[in-house]
Amino acid sequence: MNDARTIVRHPTVRRYLLSTAFAAIGLNVLVTVLFKQVFDITGDELDIGFIGLAQFVPAVLLVLVSGWVADRFDRRRVTSLFLLGRVVCATALVIYSQARPGSIWQLFVIAFAFGAVDAMIAPARRSMAPLLVPPEQFPAVIALWTATFTGSAIIGPIIGGFLYSVGPSAAYVLVAVLELAAIPPMLGIVYDHEPSRITDRPTLSTALEGLRFVRRTPVVLATISLDLFAVLFGGAVALIPAVASERLGVGDIAYGWLRAAPGIGAAIMALWLAVRPVQRRVGPTLLVVVAVFGAGNIAFGLTRNYWVAFAALVVVAAADMVSMFIRGSIVPLVTPEEQLGRVSAVEGVFIGASNELGAFESGVAARAFGLPWAIAGGGFITVAIAAAFAVVFPSLRRIDRFEDLEPVTAESDRPRPLPD
Repeated sequence: MNDARTIVRHPTVRRYLLSTAFAAIGLNVLVTVLFKQVFDITGDELDIGFIGLAQFVPAVLLVLVSGWVADRFDRRRVTSLFLLGRVVCATALVIYSQARPGSIWQLFVIAFAFGAVDAMIAPARRSMAPLLVPPEQFPAVIALWTATFTGSAIIGPIIGGFLYSVGPSAAYVLVAVLELAAIPPMLGIVYDHEPSRITDRPTLSTALEGLRFVRRTPVVLATISLDLFAVLFGGAVALIPAVASERLGVGDIAYGWLRAAPGIGAAIMALWLAVRPVQRRVGPTLLVVVAVFGAGNIAFGLTRNYWVAFAALVVVAAADMVSMFIRGSIVPLVTPEEQLGRVSAVEGVFIGASNELGAFESGVAARAFGLPWAIAGGGFITVAIAAAFAVVFPSLRRIDRFEDLEPVTAESDRPRPLPD
């Protein structure tokens, strides 16, 4: 496996990472401020959940369209076009915040539009990564991407918490600028090899191929569904505004740092993975880190100490980073290149379900069971899910090395191991 320090010298990889950094910092600023703004206006955790639901629904509605678009058109231009859509959404949030309305229905509309834009960006951007370098260098690119993305998850919330104390409109202006800045490096990317694109007229059968591929490939189904269920029940990040206010009693700036704690944990682990990536016992490692993710959520849900909560979020995110690195390597390695966009769209729905729908689940659970047990209970469920997947999906448990994986064809139901 090529070292990430060597791969990062590649100009195309640097452009991809720079675009990712700008866009991801903007996204983290927006989410940090939007969730806090909604909670401050209504004081209801359930409204945070509804914002997450509004962001998730478009991913489901557009799953067939977004994947087909990514496999049919230039992924660089598709990503750039919809980054402009993020700029429009951020501008709408500036206008909303300047008007200071008493209702929040406008925020749900903007969150829905933002979710639709993201649903189109995600498959095109994710399926672009395998085209940047030769296949043997791809895991190093994933390590660099995760380091960049999670570093952005530190910077974004800290900036968001600070700017929110000044005024939400200032934060949303910065979001618009950052998303706009992500476009030039994206358009400047030069592929290592041109992708295979579908040229047939769009049909329902073509659009559904991504779903069929996931269903008939146990290792892909297990990898992405494990992430879905783990974060769906164990994702406590959406409730950080409520935890900061109701259980820890801290202000906006401390909230921003607490919101940045997952990014700190993820960035530390991403840097470690960039230097010492997972190379053996890939499947068992994935199952273990998901269980650790659940245990961290249990600690976060039950504590009233700010520093214990901060440390728990660091651990949760570090475990999730390993999971994301493994999933981000397995799925592209076993997916035929011409289907990457459609499979990435399906994967995006699973990820969106785990994040945005998980935010909704967390809000509902907090209303029903109270804030501590909504988080800790989800952590217990996550640990149980990791144990169940070890039994139900032996193909996942048996994965040893990434090098043992290769694309699954229509004639094969599982990745074929390479000879030693």
